Amino acid sequence: MLKANTRLSRGLFVDRDIERFRDQLVRFKPVLSKGYSASLLADFDQKTERLISEVFGDASDLLEAYEYAQLGEASSMVNLPEEAQEPGAQDVDRESLQQRKRVLESCISELETCRADAFRKRRLLSKTAPRVSDFMSKDLHTLNHEATLREAGRLLKKYKIGSLLVDDEKRYVGILTEADICRKAVAQGLNPEGTPVKACMSKPIISIADDEPILEGVRMMKAKGIRHLAVTEDNTIVGILSVADLVRYYSGVE
Repeated sequence: MLKANTRLSRGLFVDRDIERFRDQLVRFKPVLSKGYSASLLADFDQKTERLISEVFGDASDLLEAYEYAQLGEASSMVNLPEEAQEPGAQDVDRESLQQRKRVLESCISELETCRADAFRKRRLLSKTAPRVSDFMSKDLHTLNHEATLREAGRLLKKYKIGSLLVDDEKRYVGILTEADICRKAVAQGLNPEGTPVKACMSKPIISIADDEPILEGVRMMKAKGIRHLAVTEDNTIVGILSVADLVRYYSGVE
């Protein structure tokens, strides 16, 4: 049984862990085809045991199976996928190598199952969870990229908002937030009367589709380290999702 505090049980880094086990299999191919030295195999075993322990836990069946595989006894310890034996293969050492390979393949299979289960759960959640469109602001306030920071400040104060979409008269080219003004203008002592918005705006615009779950907006803001997301419908910006909107969402959750 998996430990409660393993990475797998918490659903973290599954894609990366799958690749790590696949890399281990790639590294194992020369051992299977060309022979090996005792020191090389010992180093491989040590790294593989450490990887299995890190992902599945010290008490996992897969770790125990790998340890027994080194003695040629893995098949009796864990329910591994069946694999046809090579014709005439009687060599114990050779079979031990094949059993190592099967354990690694089982690790990948277990992780892929975990990933598929997580995907199904996200799909189910997305059908029932509140969506971005339910909490976004539909009022779009914009200004030209050549406008000054002083003009931007006036608009932010007038509309009591925290961000402005920036355009070049043809398309949106960035977003200017209160944080941009503080970090890129005030902190550097720029003149608000003469500094154009394009000097401080954030680009490219990071967006989220309006039909995404609101929790995906939370995830994106956290991952990107931002407080505002442009909201799109059919690749057209139709709103803004801000931290203030997320506060409204969470304030209604018991």
